Amino acid sequence: MRICVVALGKIGLPLAVQFAGRGHRVVGADVSHRVVDFVNAGLAPFPGESDLDDRLKDAVAAGRLAATTDTAAAVADAEAVVVVVPLFVDHAGVPDFTAMDAATRAVAAGLRPGTLVSYETTLPVGTTRQRWAPLLAEGSGLAPGRDFHVVFSPERVLTGRVFADLRRYPKLVGGVDEASARAGVEFYESVLEFDPRPDLDRSNGVWDLGSAEAAEFAKLAETTYRDVNIALANQFARYADRAGVDLAAVIEACNTQPYSHLHRPGIAVGGHCIPVYPRMYLWNDPDATVVSAARAANEAMPEYAVSRLAAAYGDLSGAHVLVLGAAYRGGVKETAFSGVFPTVEALRARGAVPYVADPLYDSAELEALGLPAHRGEPVTAAVVQADHADYRALGGADLPGVRVLVDGRRITDPARWPDTTRLVLGAPPL
Repeated sequence: MRICVVALGKIGLPLAVQFAGRGHRVVGADVSHRVVDFVNAGLAPFPGESDLDDRLKDAVAAGRLAATTDTAAAVADAEAVVVVVPLFVDHAGVPDFTAMDAATRAVAAGLRPGTLVSYETTLPVGTTRQRWAPLLAEGSGLAPGRDFHVVFSPERVLTGRVFADLRRYPKLVGGVDEASARAGVEFYESVLEFDPRPDLDRSNGVWDLGSAEAAEFAKLAETTYRDVNIALANQFARYADRAGVDLAAVIEACNTQPYSHLHRPGIAVGGHCIPVYPRMYLWNDPDATVVSAARAANEAMPEYAVSRLAAAYGDLSGAHVLVLGAAYRGGVKETAFSGVFPTVEALRARGAVPYVADPLYDSAELEALGLPAHRGEPVTAAVVQADHADYRALGGADLPGVRVLVDGRRITDPARWPDTTRLVLGAPPL
């Protein structure tokens, strides 16, 4: 099959490699000349994706994967088009469709009869049918459902383990009509493989949810669930701090019962998904008070962590405080909606002098992000913001002079901080 993948980012490029690995001929389209050049050289334009480097080299060397900046030309030669262009949302949850509108118009310019177009970017409910299908029709002169097929099929993978997640989770598909849905199911069955899942009530594989709207809703619902669950854990953590109870022991006990699935609390909820998609859901359903309250609760956690630091340390005016971790989560070189930004702001608001360090970023990269890089200056307090594996071995000897440590991810080893007041969210001071 001839396939075009539009946007070769951290999801799109692994998808293109996956499709090529199943024997199909894939052209990836991207607006970045740098990305296109990297891919055509068989090199990943970003680090950290398991197995991507070798699988990409193999696909390019075999002639099954190439990249271009000419989306319309790539679409014109394709039987299936998968769109994974980012959709940006402002803090109020209002989507900015600019990039996706442009990509859809480029797809429409090359669209041919019989082609399948699948959108994998997370969208507000109704977008595929009400926005993309008409744009494709307008730009191509073809009729959706009759001349070409349109489906929504949300990506359900985590960066760093995309290939494993593609096998692990059912692939959800929803069409704008029955013929589109059938085409979508057939396509994904030809490009994906699935691990056995005896825990599921039906076979792991491609699942037709009955409509594009249902598939859009499923992606928003599963991500919003996580945000609400984390918010509940964060609320429990704040109470546990007042009650002098270790919440980790409580969660472990609760989750032995099959109806409890409590998540872990933490200093921040970052990334492209969990902080964003609940806002996108609220754009559809502004009266969802549980969702809006959860989002507010999670956004308040960096300030809460700094308030705990101040309570233990005293006046933070002039205090040099090191924030450990710029990334939004451990092991991933990405700062999208990272808690580092509000943590630094909260420290500055209390008069502290913040610094930031991260094992994945050098000082110049941190400065380019607007973060004050730590260059060895003495510090007297520290806040763990990201759960990098390196921090498991970090101790007081590595940061002499630190009197108070706030571990916002419960990753540090208390035995390594014998002379430091170590605070963990949702646990008594140690």
